[in-house]
Amino acid sequence: MGHLNAEKKWVFPLVISSLVCVFILATSFNMGLVSSVNTINSIFSLFRSRALTNQTIPNFAEAKVSQAPSPPARPPIPKFAYLISGSRGDLEKLWRTLHALYHPWNYYIVHLDLESPPEERLELASRVEKHPIFTKVGNVYMNEKANMVTYRGPTMVANTLHACAILLKKHKDWDWFINLSASDYPLVTQDDLLYTFSDLKRGLNFMEHTSDLGWKATHRAMPLIVDPGLYETTKSDIFWVAPNRNLPTAFKLFTGSAWMILSRAFVEYIIWGWDNLPRTLLMYYSNFLSSPEGYFQTVICNIPEFIPTVLNHDMHYISWDNPPQQHPHVLSLNDTEKMIASGAAFARKFRQDTPVLDKIDKSLLRRRNGSFTMGGWCAGKPRCSKVGTPTKLKPGPGAGRLRGLIDKLISSAQSGQEQCT
Repeated sequence: MGHLNAEKKWVFPLVISSLVCVFILATSFNMGLVSSVNTINSIFSLFRSRALTNQTIPNFAEAKVSQAPSPPARPPIPKFAYLISGSRGDLEKLWRTLHALYHPWNYYIVHLDLESPPEERLELASRVEKHPIFTKVGNVYMNEKANMVTYRGPTMVANTLHACAILLKKHKDWDWFINLSASDYPLVTQDDLLYTFSDLKRGLNFMEHTSDLGWKATHRAMPLIVDPGLYETTKSDIFWVAPNRNLPTAFKLFTGSAWMILSRAFVEYIIWGWDNLPRTLLMYYSNFLSSPEGYFQTVICNIPEFIPTVLNHDMHYISWDNPPQQHPHVLSLNDTEKMIASGAAFARKFRQDTPVLDKIDKSLLRRRNGSFTMGGWCAGKPRCSKVGTPTKLKPGPGAGRLRGLIDKLISSAQSGQEQCT
């Protein structure tokens, strides 16, 4: 009897619940038939689309990469990242060149090699640290881990790559890398340079190069040299070892100038070296005489995707003997007209505090009293003692000269005659 009474207690609620459900179902059927059907169809369509997607689009990593968001657009005004390097006795020359090149929109690494006395390196570090503009803007760095650099050996290449790596680590927004020495000097203002490069493709590389090695094949490519700067802390000249080697067959050799303007894309390639060619060539050029004049040219001209980006000029005015010797002529006032007519952005090589630098300051850079080169960013009294708007440019005649040279280089490159030939 107890069991029957328990069943009667839950039967009545069950019947009532069932009647309510039937009523709700009937009402929904009569008032929302079309909506219900559409909902059901939508659900089935969703399942069908997912099934179709799973059948026709493989789950490849490349598909996900192609759907990645595009990188943010670059600012209309590019940024340059400079390496200015020097050696023993170059402190004042380097300091002057830095002031002539300075612009708050750019980045700068300065380096005095291990041949420089510690006092010079400490003085340079102190000047950078205490300079009011450099401190406020924060775009000038000293490579305090000094490298031993032998010009004719691979240590100069290693020093350049070191600076590139530092700049890639510190900043992600620069567009071109420029390597200079303390014996270089600008022939145009930074406003001229930034204005002219604003209209250029950011992937262009300015690099003097040729595959016609001539006498360099037997005097530089085939001899084997050792650079003591790779393993000693005191500077000494390179030395030759026997026997000579044959010219390579796995890649084609190129030669040119040690000074260049490199795109960020190419700098990333030589630092990361994802297909291993930059590392292979770095090992090959470690025993190559005057490797700074061949390593970068050989890398870029053996990569098909970079060949169309190369313009055959180092953007320097340099006066050489014919045939060229190890070092170029030292420039003087007699070379002023030729420097200006060249349209180049830089010139070398200069002695310290030579009168021709004073003339360049006055006539081309509007640089006064050892201060910065004049630019649209300059504010305060005296001028350039404060930073105004870094992107405000006031290009001068130098922009026109530089643009004329670049237009000629682009025209030659479009014919294909000047690119990695």
